[in-house]
Amino acid sequence: QLVESGGGLVQAGDSLKLSCVATGRAFASYAMGWFRQAPGKEREFVAAINWSGQSTSYKDSVKGRFTISRDNPKNTVYLQMNTLKPEDTALYYCVADKSGNLYEAELTAPDYWGQGTQVTVSS
Repeated sequence: QLVESGGGLVQAGDSLKLSCVATGRAFASYAMGWFRQAPGKEREFVAAINWSGQSTSYKDSVKGRFTISRDNPKNTVYLQMNTLKPEDTALYYCVADKSGNLYEAELTAPDYWGQGTQVTVSS
């Protein structure tokens, strides 16, 4: 089970840090990531991190603003979001992939999904 937290309503330029706690199984060997879905749009890849935390990938539009990290002893993955924009408004989902897929073109069908946490950025 993946449980997200940390979403909220912020103004453009503000920061938020999302957290995702994994319970019920050992996710330390899984690639972990974040997807998001805005109203009326398709769900899209945001970022991913490999099992050790040494490799990451990002959607082009969030590079330089978002940082994904993980703490395996705590079974937690984070998404630090800086300089938020109104177009970042979406429901953010945590995912886990047992095959270790890391890049957007590969991470098309994660094995586990959280319920999502809402991020709303006002202009």
